[in-house]
Amino acid sequence: MPARNARIAIALTVLAFPLACRQQEKSNSPGVPAAGAPAALAPAGPLGNATVTGKITFVGTAPENPPIDMSEEPTCKADYSTTPRQRVVTVNPNGTLADVFVYVKSGLPAGATYAPPATPVELDQRGCMYHPRIFGIMVGQTLAIKNSDGVLHNIKALGKANRPFNISQPTKMTTDRPGFTAPEVMLPLECNVHGWMHAFVGVLPHPFFATTGAEGTFTIAHLPAGTYTIEAWHERYGTQDVTVTVAASETKTIDLRYPKP
Repeated sequence: MPARNARIAIALTVLAFPLACRQQEKSNSPGVPAAGAPAALAPAGPLGNATVTGKITFVGTAPENPPIDMSEEPTCKADYSTTPRQRVVTVNPNGTLADVFVYVKSGLPAGATYAPPATPVELDQRGCMYHPRIFGIMVGQTLAIKNSDGVLHNIKALGKANRPFNISQPTKMTTDRPGFTAPEVMLPLECNVHGWMHAFVGVLPHPFFATTGAEGTFTIAHLPAGTYTIEAWHERYGTQDVTVTVAASETKTIDLRYPKP
């Protein structure tokens, strides 16, 4: 009996080991990032408790965005009560600018590496527009391309550092695209069927990025203490770089203005 009990104990241990590993992997998995939001924190790479936050203010009169003729796409046109327009420049009611991609351009510790989240970033095609238009993703993170319209879309990625791709979606469906292999800011996306459909994705090897939304603000958290170059990118108005030094547990605020003075 003792020998038999020992064999049972060994068998139970062998069975339990893979389960424990799976539970550990699950506990290390990052959360699902909101569309266009910073990637969930990865389980590798140096993190800290410093934060860089700020606001992007628009100066002057907002230009009129180009109108879109959707007369041949009644399914998409039905989503709009007025003439749809490309969202090239989106000025919020509070005078701030949306769709500005803000990220750490340099300053992270040498040799720092960050694993991508296991959950994908979703790019939706709705009303014959990309949602979000401007967003970020980590190298190696899956891009889930969704067609909510049910009309033919053809998604074309015009990568330079990354291999271009072309995906057709004839109906409502979601295609999981394997992760990009190299950093690239910014990588354009377009639809061959609808020439007005454009999006831009910032591909980064770390999770320290954000996109301004309806309030025109951004927050880049969990930074190690250090000196960083923060870059802001806008589709029409280009880039601005700011150098900022943050200590442990410190929050620094940097406010930018577009167009550039």
